[in-house]
Amino acid sequence: MDTIANGLTTMMNNELRRKKECIISPASKLLGDILRVIQMNGYIGEFEFIDDGRSGKFRVQLLGRINKCGAIRPRFAVKAKDIEKWEKIYLPSRDIGVITISTPQGVMSHREAKQKRTGGQLLAFVY
Repeated sequence: MDTIANGLTTMMNNELRRKKECIISPASKLLGDILRVIQMNGYIGEFEFIDDGRSGKFRVQLLGRINKCGAIRPRFAVKAKDIEKWEKIYLPSRDIGVITISTPQGVMSHREAKQKRTGGQLLAFVY
């Protein structure tokens, strides 16, 4: 079971139905980090973790700014100099959208990774 793919698909489906918020279940720490990166880039509003005694849930406020989002499978390893190649594959245009990358310094956007000159694993894309 891929919690990242399930969470992003839930967000995408609720966004298409013009909902104001959605509940993502099950929650994971990695999914929370991806949501934080998406929030910092302005695609979603506030999100909170709800502890239900099991794996937990995320309540995410949707702003209507997501056109498409999804998990990148398999999680390709990417070097800092090759990030631009992957931008062309997953994003529609330059300076539109965000690819989240898991690096040794934590989960960050592809712009931060290029700026810090670090590589990692591709996780998800949003535009």
